[in-house]
Amino acid sequence: MTDADGYIAKPSGKCCLKGSLHVGDPRGKYETVHGVNTYISSPSADKDNGNIVLYFPDVFGFFTNGLLVMDGFADAGYKTIGIDYFKGDPVYLHRKDKNDTTTEPGFDYEAWKKKHTAFADEVVPGWVEAVKAKFGKSNTKFACVGYCFGAPYVCNELAGEVVTAGAFGHPAFLKDHHFQQLKKPLFLSCSEIDHTFPVESRNLAIDILQKSGQSHQLQLFSGVAHGFALRCNLDNPYERYCKEQSLRSIVEWFDFWLGQQAGDTPSKL
Repeated sequence: MTDADGYIAKPSGKCCLKGSLHVGDPRGKYETVHGVNTYISSPSADKDNGNIVLYFPDVFGFFTNGLLVMDGFADAGYKTIGIDYFKGDPVYLHRKDKNDTTTEPGFDYEAWKKKHTAFADEVVPGWVEAVKAKFGKSNTKFACVGYCFGAPYVCNELAGEVVTAGAFGHPAFLKDHHFQQLKKPLFLSCSEIDHTFPVESRNLAIDILQKSGQSHQLQLFSGVAHGFALRCNLDNPYERYCKEQSLRSIVEWFDFWLGQQAGDTPSKL
């Protein structure tokens, strides 16, 4: 069901402030593309499949967890390119401290979302075209993945001509038109416990995709909550499994669809 503002997947809420911060050493590099800070993680030469994944971050932006996930897509053979549409102002910087899921005094989360959504809506289309021009070749295929805040930009790209397939995890900010407009296959990696995308909303989204005949796959993990694919507790074996399985499954989705020759398998059944 949609809420009063017409959302199927609601805007980010307090649940999006929760989650564990992981430890690691991201190996990518930063460049400015279309005036926006951009993270680029490249596969090793022996694994490079020649294709590109566009990465749309959750509200935590360029934090270690997300950078390591981008490196994970690179490990699978994809040059992975992410956009910092928060301009160095991710929401986790406004938590009281790194272990506190409440915000610092005086932080206006609604104003933060409004400001950064406006900028992202404006800059993403041009950034995608700039990435294509700078990094793409005549035979390059593109996929896209987004988490939470990034889900609408996945759907927007799946309504266009640049990407071949897309995926999102624990989405937010989605309305019915985001699903109705799709031209390319969508993978939905979801959690059972999710205030932004509860069971009724998932069912509505799948109903729209089924009625349109758009190729899709729903992956649902029980016992985990919104943010599981990026901000799980790695000390919990099941949460770690869900996070890693989500990434593996999205990679397999991309491998299949980007591996098809033109006309082999339609994006609509």
